[in-house]
This record gives sequence, C-alpha cells and structure tokens, in this order.
Amino acid sequence: MTAKKIVKLSIGRPKQMNYKEGEMLTGIDKKRVESAHLGFDGFEGDDVADKKHHGGPDRAVCVYPHEHYAFWENEFGTGLPDAPFGENLTVTNMTERDVCVGDIYRIGSALIQVTQGRMPCVTINKQTQKQKLMKRMIDTGYTGYLCRVIEPGTIKHDDEVECVESGTVSVYESHEAYYHDKENIELLKRVTAVDVLADRWKTRLEERLKRLMEGN
Repeated sequence: MTAKKIVKLSIGRPKQMNYKEGEMLTGIDKKRVESAHLGFDGFEGDDVADKKHHGGPDRAVCVYPHEHYAFWENEFGTGLPDAPFGENLTVTNMTERDVCVGDIYRIGSALIQVTQGRMPCVTINKQTQKQKLMKRMIDTGYTGYLCRVIEPGTIKHDDEVECVESGTVSVYESHEAYYHDKENIELLKRVTAVDVLADRWKTRLEERLKRLMEGN
C-alpha cells in the first residue's frame, strides 16, 4: 500500500495583503513550518480572517493533494508558491477520489476527521494571480477538503498519515452532488446520509433533496 504522507505543513495568521485588485485582510498566505500543535479550532499560529465563510470546528484543518500541483502548473504554465490554496497540510496519495467524508486519520499525535470538500473562494485567484483558478478548481473537483479535530496533538512536516477509520462517500462524490450533479436524488441521499458531514453542507444538500423529492 502506498504511504500517505505530509509534503508540507503550513500556517499563518491573517494579515493585510496587497493585490492588484486592492488590499484585503486574509489568512491565505501561509508559510512552511517544521511542526505545529493542533487544537480543536486549528493550528497554533494559524487563523482565518473571514470567520463567516472559513474556519470553525468543522473546518479546522485545510488539506490539499500535492498531486494537483503538477496539473495546475501545466494548465497555467507557471509554478506555484508554497501553500497557494491556503492549505495547512499538503499531502500525497490522498486525492479527493481516494479520501472519504468521515475518514479519520492519525497524524503525529493528533486525530482528524474529514468533514467536507473545500469551497474555494476568489481569494485563491488573487493570491496566485490566476484569475480562472477558482472556477477551474470547482470544474475539476481539485478543491482539497476540510477536517475537524477529534484529538489535539502535534504534527510534524514529514509525518506519515494513518487512516484509522474509513467513510463510504468520497470527497469527490460529495463535490459532484454539491456543485455539478445537483438533481441526482440517489447521490444526494448517499451524501446526506453521512452523519459526520459538515453541518453547512448537510443542511444545504438536505434542503435540495427535499425540494427534489417533493417535486417528484
């Protein structure tokens, strides 16, 4: 079995960033570190600026598959900076098709659980200066995913990742239900049946499923 590993561990507090579109306060600019303590609300030394749309217990850790870097660099013809998607953990052998909502992973002394796919925002375009990136992330499903913390602990930049419990619906399938295959009742039923799905996603998808069921 191919080992799941961290490639980069990155954290950063919100700060004023100067983009060509103007200044904004954002926590997307994260820097690589050797290790960091992870609490229930996220890593020490890390935070988000827009707490309405980012962060919170269901979205304490942002994970992004390293395999997608080559895809984006080829598509846009340029390299990418460290943690360009604002991710905390850049990982390998853990793409959205490989990982399920509900998966529980032991990393270092911490335990995390996947709760939802990432909902990319326009700040990613500004940070990378690639104006079509957010849309293309949604098109491809190469969004990464978010996790809650079950057990706090310390994570190191080169830790291996151990799956201790597996879910049944992949992050990619949940992404399809949320963004693309919106009227697929059977898929919506499967996704909403996942008890540990983040509250925001569960509520929205349950409302959509109810409307579809009432219309049939």
